[in-house]
Amino acid sequence: QVQLVESGGGLVQPGGSLRLSCAASTRIFSLLQMAWYRQAPGKQRELVAVIVNTATTNYAESVKGRFTISRDAAKNTVYLQMNSLKPEDTAVYYCNARYSIDTYWGQGTQVTVSS
Repeated sequence: QVQLVESGGGLVQPGGSLRLSCAASTRIFSLLQMAWYRQAPGKQRELVAVIVNTATTNYAESVKGRFTISRDAAKNTVYLQMNSLKPEDTAVYYCNARYSIDTYWGQGTQVTVSS
């Protein structure tokens, strides 16, 4: 069983930055594929970024060059650094973990980009 708790969301002006954190309660953190998804009102949940290990990452085209996903094995935590935020980045951001056939989700954290 893996429990995920996100933090770091909030209200930010366009062009600003936020860092989301996702703390995982598990002994197998190093084996997990970790990802961030987001869901805007009226839209489907979409993949934002994924990190398989410390070196393998992938990003949605809409966030490439602006967002960075990273993980800290010592803290069982994955991060999403979001820079140059745009109003269209407004969404609930969810942390996701996968191991074998199992998938786990956090409760989500709201990010609002508005002036």
